[in-house]
Amino acid sequence: MILLKRLKKYFGELKVLDGIDLEIPDGDTVVVLGRSGVGKSVLLKCIVGLLKPTEGEVWVNGVRVDTADWGTLSKLRKKFGYVFQGAALFDWMTVLENVRLPLIESGVPQKEATERAMEALEHVGLKDAYTKYPSELSGGMRKRVGIARAIAVDPEYIFYDEPTSGLDPMTSRMIYDLMQKLDEELDATTVIISHDIVLARRFGHRVIFLEKGKIVYDGPISRASDSPEFIEFLGREFAELID
Repeated sequence: MILLKRLKKYFGELKVLDGIDLEIPDGDTVVVLGRSGVGKSVLLKCIVGLLKPTEGEVWVNGVRVDTADWGTLSKLRKKFGYVFQGAALFDWMTVLENVRLPLIESGVPQKEATERAMEALEHVGLKDAYTKYPSELSGGMRKRVGIARAIAVDPEYIFYDEPTSGLDPMTSRMIYDLMQKLDEELDATTVIISHDIVLARRFGHRVIFLEKGKIVYDGPISRASDSPEFIEFLGREFAELID
């Protein structure tokens, strides 16, 4: 499971995370919501070990991430699929090469890595685009390539950082559908960082709402009315739709 104990992250005098206690059991899907700049992505980077917390503990799969040595952390990260906010594709690589890269880096033979990358591309509906370069793709297609790269490693944990950021509503719905399909098919623990309340409604079994560095709501989106801060974020009209 993922376990955070009294997690704090400060940048100088700025308290971005100020005492986070969170437990995410294996196989669960959790959406972390909050306003821009509230610390959602910082929280995710602390979980995967890209940032060290100022205080507190971060545990993933029995490994204490914040104190783990490089070798232990590298081994753990092989269990992670990470979908970056901007897709983070290498412009000089083809779609296939981008998806295959983490497999090659983890020591998978090239033939097997190619087969697994193609399977992942087929999963996201982009098998025919494997020879294209990122500059030839739409924003939605780049997002799907990023998702394919994440699932190609057969992850135990999938982390999405703002998966619908910058996309139009129609393309966002396509990404929602793909994420929901993967959520149903893959036996992975999933953490979605977002400010997209429509996405949260689709994956609303458990929503974490961050405000001023703290968790002020943790529960199903259907009970959003339990939290005045969460209702204010959602907007009264949207909250009434949920209820």
